Amino acid sequence: MNARAWSALVLALAVLGLAPWLPAGGWDEFVFWQLRVPRTLMAFLVGATMGLAGAVYQSLFANPLATPDTLGTTAGAALGALAALVLFGQQQWVGLPLAVAFAFAGALLVTAIVVTIALHGRARINDVLLAGIAISLAAGALASGLQFTADLMSTFQAVRWSLGNLAQVGYQKVLLLAPLAAAAAALMLRNLRALAALAAGEEQAHAQGVDVRRVRGLTLGAGALGVGACVALCGPIAFVGLIVPHLVRLALGASRRVLLPLAWLWGGAFLVVCDVVSRVVLPQRELPVGVITAALGAPLLVWLIAHQGRRRQR
Repeated sequence: MNARAWSALVLALAVLGLAPWLPAGGWDEFVFWQLRVPRTLMAFLVGATMGLAGAVYQSLFANPLATPDTLGTTAGAALGALAALVLFGQQQWVGLPLAVAFAFAGALLVTAIVVTIALHGRARINDVLLAGIAISLAAGALASGLQFTADLMSTFQAVRWSLGNLAQVGYQKVLLLAPLAAAAAALMLRNLRALAALAAGEEQAHAQGVDVRRVRGLTLGAGALGVGACVALCGPIAFVGLIVPHLVRLALGASRRVLLPLAWLWGGAFLVVCDVVSRVVLPQRELPVGVITAALGAPLLVWLIAHQGRRRQR
């Protein structure tokens, strides 16, 4: 890595180290080790997974708007997890909460639909993005219907969960998410060279001997695993996969060998910072971290769409 990449690495590690100490206050061992440290680790794992998934999706489709949010993966995972929470509560299956299994199934189903559309001979990337947006809207409508049929307490819990929540006591969720996030990251980074070729277009990738169908299926499945686990445990935290890859490109360039690993690292640091902001922005209260990321990501998405429109007109 070059000097700027090393600086980015040091900055991300500094954020991770400082976050548990904020906001400043009197020392309390329980608060620090059982509340702030596990919360910071969870924020890092979720942000890293979302940031990497966003960079991988953008490489696969050679489009800066392709993320787990715009392609419907997040919405599918949210619908699956919400269905499990409303219908089965906190029940488990083979040691895992049913919400995790349902979230992965929902994310995988939506991803399979999007991949099928993308692999259609006449489909353009705009068609894929529109399909993802349509699926997201349909999943949101079904989620609202589930909340309407649930009892008052389940509805209240579902609404709080749907805004994104990293609060926890102890390390149970961290230990549950860590192996799933690590597996998803390893699978997404496994085909780094192939993803770099795909970023230049499918024809270029085919010319370099890349099996596009295999790479696309494997990496999107890995993204569905990571996103599904994050959404099930913390709720849908949007726009991390959109914001972080663009921040890395602006700071360090578009080389996939640098972009993908640093999207993982900066994604974690970015969500840690957003979580700190959510804890300190209002005195005596705490905003859901999903509100912070949406407030940053929505304007960026509008700007990117407008920017792409201006480029097409030139």
